[in-house]
This record gives sequence, C-alpha cells and structure tokens, in this order.
Amino acid sequence: MAAALDEDDIDNDDYYSLLNVRREATQDELKASYRRLCMLYHPDKHRDPELKGQAERLFNLVHQAYEVLSDPQARAIYDIYGKRGLEVEGWEVVERKRTPAEIREEFERLQRERDERRLQQRTNPKGTISVGVDATDLFDHYEDDYEDMPGGGFPHIEINKMHISQSIEAPLTTTDTAILSGSLSTQNGNGGGNISLALRRVTSAKGWGELEFGAGDTHGPLFGMKIFHNLTPRCFVTAQCGMQFSSRGVRPGLSTVLARHLDKNTMGYLQWRWGAQSSMNTSIVRDTKTSHFTLALQLGIPHSFMMMSYQYKFQDEDQTKIKGSVKSGFFGTVVEYGAERKISRHSVLGATVSIGVPQGVSLKIKLNRASQTYFFPIHLTDQILPSAVFYATVGPLVFYLAVDRLIIRPYVRAQKEQDLEKQRESLASGIARKKQEAEAAVLLMQESVRRIVEAEESRMGLIILNAWYGKFVTDNSRKHERAKVIDVTVPLQCLVKDSKLILTEATKSGLPGFYDPCVGEEKSLKVLYQFRGVMHQVLSGDTEALRIPKQSHRIDTDT
Repeated sequence: MAAALDEDDIDNDDYYSLLNVRREATQDELKASYRRLCMLYHPDKHRDPELKGQAERLFNLVHQAYEVLSDPQARAIYDIYGKRGLEVEGWEVVERKRTPAEIREEFERLQRERDERRLQQRTNPKGTISVGVDATDLFDHYEDDYEDMPGGGFPHIEINKMHISQSIEAPLTTTDTAILSGSLSTQNGNGGGNISLALRRVTSAKGWGELEFGAGDTHGPLFGMKIFHNLTPRCFVTAQCGMQFSSRGVRPGLSTVLARHLDKNTMGYLQWRWGAQSSMNTSIVRDTKTSHFTLALQLGIPHSFMMMSYQYKFQDEDQTKIKGSVKSGFFGTVVEYGAERKISRHSVLGATVSIGVPQGVSLKIKLNRASQTYFFPIHLTDQILPSAVFYATVGPLVFYLAVDRLIIRPYVRAQKEQDLEKQRESLASGIARKKQEAEAAVLLMQESVRRIVEAEESRMGLIILNAWYGKFVTDNSRKHERAKVIDVTVPLQCLVKDSKLILTEATKSGLPGFYDPCVGEEKSLKVLYQFRGVMHQVLSGDTEALRIPKQSHRIDTDT
C-alpha cells in the first residue's frame, strides 16, 4: 500500500531526525547531539578534497538544524509549519520572545494577507443535475395492452422530469461576496427557469447579512433578505424574509431558525415559517464520529409529520455509511434505507430505497463529484410490491460490486500508481541529492565506526552486524514486487553510544547516512545485531521509536 507522498519529504530536511533527538528535546540534548555530529563532519578532520567538500556540506546542514531548534521562536515556527514556515515573508518584523500561540496567530495573519492577494482568482462553483425516471412499466406491465402494438413486449421507461441548477461565488472584498445562481426545470413537457443574484456581507465575527434578487418565467420577480447572528458561543439565529411578485399579486414569506448546541455533538433547532406553507418545526440532530441521528416534528399547512433517521459511519478508508429513516404524517408513511461510499478521491456514490404509502417504491441514486451533484430518482411502482422492493435493494448492490471489482478498483489503483510515478519523476533531483549526501556521510563515518566497533568489542557490547532500510516484501501475495532496501549498517553503528542505540519517533530517512529508497511507499528498518555475544534481530516501522538492545529481540538458538 502506497503511503502519502509529500514534496516536503524530499525538499525539506527533518531537523529532529537529522540530529536524532525527540521533538521535546531539551537544549542540553540538542547540544550533545550537535557536538557529536560536528566532530563527525568537521571539514578539518578530512584531508581528501572530495571528502572535505562533502563534510563541509553536511556540517552546514547540521549547523542549520541546530540553529533552528536551539532558537525558541524559530523552533516554534518549524514545529507548526515546517521549514517552509521559516521562509514566509514578514517574520523579520515579528517581535522576538513570542509564545507558540502568538507565533501561530502571526503566521495566520501573514497567510491572510497572501490570500487576500489571490482573492479575485477564486470562485466556488456548485451544481446539481436531477433526472427523474418513470420505470413503473417494469412491474405494472399489463401484457394484454401491448399485444397489438409494435414492440409491446418491452416495458416502457421514460424520463418525466429534469432539473439543472448552478451557482458561482465571486469575492468582491474580504467581507463582500456576490453569488450568481440559476436553474432550469421541466416535467411532463412543461418547464421553466429562474436566475438570482445574492450579495452577502460579513458584518462582524458574529454574523452576516444577505440580499437576494431573482426573476423567472414561472414565479416572477423575487426580493429577499437573510441574516445570521451568533447570540452566544452556543446559540445562533437565522431569519429570512422574501416577497414573490406574480400575476396573482404579492406573496410574502418569513422564516426564522433558532439553534443551540445542547452538548459537544448535539444541536437543537426551532423553526417557524409563515407564508404559502406555514409550519412550525423542531428537531434534534446528533452527529458523532461514528453516527448521525435526527429526530424532527413538524406541525403545518398542508403537511404535518414526524421523522426519525439514523446513519452509521464505518471507520474505513472508503468512508462507508449506511442509513435508515421513517417519516409519517398526513401525507402517509415513508420508510427509506440505503448506503453511500467513496469511490474515488473526489466522488461519493449513494443509493436509497424509498417505500411509502401511497407513494409506492422508488430507487434514488446520487453521485457527488467534488462540488457537483448528480441525482437520479427512479420511480418503480405506485404500489408496494415485494418484487420491486427486492430488485431495488439487490440490483444496485450487485451492480456496484461488479463495477467496483472490474472497473473502479483497477482504475483507482492505476491512477495512484500513475500519480506516484509522476511525483517520483518530479522529485528525482531531490532524491538524487539525498542519496549523494547519505553516501558521503557513510564515507565520513568509516573512521568513527571503526573506533566504536573496537570499543564495543572490548566490552562485548553492541555490534550492528547488518541493517537494512526500505520496503521489505514478506507477504506471499506480493512476491512479484521487488524489495527496495539500502544497507545502513555503518550509519546505525555510528549512532551507538555506551552499548545503546536509541532512535526517536521520526522518519528514519532523515538520519545521517540514510535516504529514502522507495519514496511514497511504506518502509521498515531491519537490524541484526550482537550483544554480549548473543544474536538479536528486530524489525521496526519507519516512524516507530527504537531502543536496542532488548531481551525480546534475542534469537533463540536452542531450537
């Protein structure tokens, strides 16, 4: 399985990994590690011109890492934003001796200034396409009616309605935004459309206001206003009013919503609506990491109902969700159940079966692709027929499983490999530089390693016999894959001190003498070592802390 690939992994050095210290390292720990690496890489210790040049580059890199981590302000910036955070323009005017929280605020201010310069280039397009399908002839097919008609043996399926809507946002200033939207609808041969323009202004940190102007060929001109305001940190209110002009006169409308956080994951809503369809509605919504629950009650004209829905969220990579709901009122009763799943990086596919009296049975398919929504409601029967319920439930599931195995998974796998390969090619120069630095570091370590090994052998201490770092293929199902490892025996032995080797929780590719042999893939460190004359072996994950020797690493030679 490929790991996430970030350009920072190549272009930026992990200073903590380079010095092999904890992220919570004290000044004394930083100084001790820095002095040890300075003795190893100091240019004056090497006479060979080529080695001297390599030592100078590595010495400067270690010095740069120590300078950043030993400066509290620079270290706070690096901890939050990495090496790139230190390169943001404007830090030179920031007052020294600020806390990490103050530094974060200052960085965000600088980021906002940069974002404001790009403000005019941003829009937020959103769109919906809905296609209604009448497939009742599949289950309510009377063969006698079609005996004398050409092709009468085939069910008649038709598109009876369609709706298309689109909107874009255009930031005017940092507080003002214009929203342009429009829609077209058609049903059974009759249709219409409308267009609207909304101007939104953020009045303060607690609220905003919006004015809307619209026109259409079915409803006539529209004028509306909407406001939002935070009453308290746990409570907010929205109010909306509008006036619709038509040949029948002016139709005013008003609605308000009062919402309150009941606890960390629960919201309570009270809504009042006055106009053509007046109603009062109250609802409770609880949203957690694993579930979403809604309970609502509405009293109104012409519809009053009670609704309860529940959604369970699986904690998997595809963000699978299953859901069910019951809605009952003056119009009848509707039961719905369904599921949705992420099928690619930007796409979510869902299907819902709706069974109601007197509505019948329907299948609703929805695809969300980035900010675009494609909705296909398919009406199957006007009655509740077991066959329609069965095919509406099983049909989409079987179809999805087939498409997922035969099309989606191979496509996503190929896409990931293609993206990974492109990133590797773009980062090839950085990888080559890291490899060259690691090979130079190994050459510079030879003399120090010889002395460390002699000292450890004299006390029967810790001797690194072999060490490999990279991608190991241990699963039989992946035998066709090639292992990608490098020999890191010398760099690990160089880190041994007083018969101990301690590696911190950081990627090991940043350690002196290491580099990443398989960018974007999962890596491990395999070490075969000898301690007190006894063989030991350990396999450690790339970012796991490692401490040797340990009794649990001992190789049992009695069997």
